[in-house]
Amino acid sequence: MELKGKKIYFLGDSITEGVGASDAEHCYISVFGKLSGAIVKNYGISATRIACQTENLTTKEPDLSFVNRVDSMDSDADVVVVFGGTNDFGHGDAKLGTFESRDPYTFYGAMHVLCEKLINRFPNADILFMTPLHRCSEDEVSKENGLPEETNLAGYVSIIREVAEFYGLPVLDLFSTSGLQPKVDIIKETYMPDGLHPSDAGALRIALRLMGFLQTL
Repeated sequence: MELKGKKIYFLGDSITEGVGASDAEHCYISVFGKLSGAIVKNYGISATRIACQTENLTTKEPDLSFVNRVDSMDSDADVVVVFGGTNDFGHGDAKLGTFESRDPYTFYGAMHVLCEKLINRFPNADILFMTPLHRCSEDEVSKENGLPEETNLAGYVSIIREVAEFYGLPVLDLFSTSGLQPKVDIIKETYMPDGLHPSDAGALRIALRLMGFLQTL
């Protein structure tokens, strides 16, 4: 795929918003736009998750899950990149559910609903997912929300791959190919100082991985 001039829109969480980078110009999206010549739009919001949250049914607070934000995105994208799931693991209250579920209050169901919403809103666009990066707490299964499922981050990554494959959507597997593992001291210091959010160097790594991946499509 030729990237120059393409409209590429990003749906994500704090990493997409730019947390961890020194400023907005060093967010991976900005870096990607400069290097590729693409026209980029950032729809990242910190602390958001792919799945809907049951707590919002009680508090009546707006649910800014990915599922609920698709319709607010401009519909003229040539490419849509979805980068999330780490917050569903870290502090989401959605149960995992099953592959057959279409309930957006489960992670499986939310992935299905998200894919179908994206396909309907962007029928002529290339839609792709990026899996979560490794994080220092990725093997913890005692989660803040107290859910009974003992699933580490790799389990969420597997679900993203599985559902995206069902819809024939490409997956850039950063969990497997980014080279970023903050449990290695030099990697954490250089690329992910807080153990989760990429630094300027980490953002550049993601931008380059994404460019290379898109150029193969």
